[in-house]
Amino acid sequence: MLDDLNELRTFQRIMVCGSLSAAARDLGVGLAVVSKRLMSLERRAGQRLINRTTRTLSATDEGLALLGHVDRMLEELAAAESRMAIGAEVPYGLLRVSSPISFGRIHLVPLAAELVNQHPKLDVELRLDDRLVDLTSEGIDVAVRIGQPRDSSAIMRKIADSYRILVAAPAYLKLHGKPKSIGELDHHLCLRYDDRSSPWHLVGPAGEIVEIDPKTRLHANSGDAVQDWAIAGQGVMLKSDVDVTAEIASGRLVHVLSDWRSAPSPIYALMPSRRHVPSKTRTFIEALSARLSGQ
Repeated sequence: MLDDLNELRTFQRIMVCGSLSAAARDLGVGLAVVSKRLMSLERRAGQRLINRTTRTLSATDEGLALLGHVDRMLEELAAAESRMAIGAEVPYGLLRVSSPISFGRIHLVPLAAELVNQHPKLDVELRLDDRLVDLTSEGIDVAVRIGQPRDSSAIMRKIADSYRILVAAPAYLKLHGKPKSIGELDHHLCLRYDDRSSPWHLVGPAGEIVEIDPKTRLHANSGDAVQDWAIAGQGVMLKSDVDVTAEIASGRLVHVLSDWRSAPSPIYALMPSRRHVPSKTRTFIEALSARLSGQ
């Protein structure tokens, strides 16, 4: 079994420091000790973990996979030691958070700053990307996703429901008029960052569902770009309400046809499957839930 803490910690320091000799200096032990620990770990693992030459070393695929587990294990061990020393469970260590770009920029950037100011022992690393990440292989502690997650192995907690709503800038509405019915949307310029071959599906006040094929002259693969166009008065945008709350409050965008919106898209926090959810992760989820419920 891979249960020798010295061997695992030595393996991690080799990868961080970039060489066996640098790891030996970092750990305060001899080079022979580091080499012996690595060979012992590889023997018990039954496979090579590091490719090494006289000048360079690099992790094998098996080594990279193990390194992610070792990083999290040592981090949790340090957190446990800190809790015992302090006498209470406090957010501690590096929290790696994954999120879609627009949502992360609007909500998680300020939230991360608030959390590190409130908790001196907590560090936060945001990874903003619209692709779906693998929590385990990429070392993610918590991923925020909008829509039903497909990762059945993860622990999921629903944070809130999000709806896509119709918004436009005051300048656009002054020039083109404010639509008073869903049918009038056919006569307006619309902005899209989704698949423009697919219609917009909107739910009305009585639960009726309509399909809209919006007239589009501006299309981008970035929600931020389309939002910039909307604020500049270029057309009507269908956007997640959690992304435009501040713009509506400031008057830069106006909620139009407010009786119509998309079906709900749940916002989830996903965590790697494990028995214990660290305090840093729980603190983040609770803070995000409070932020979204406040809006």
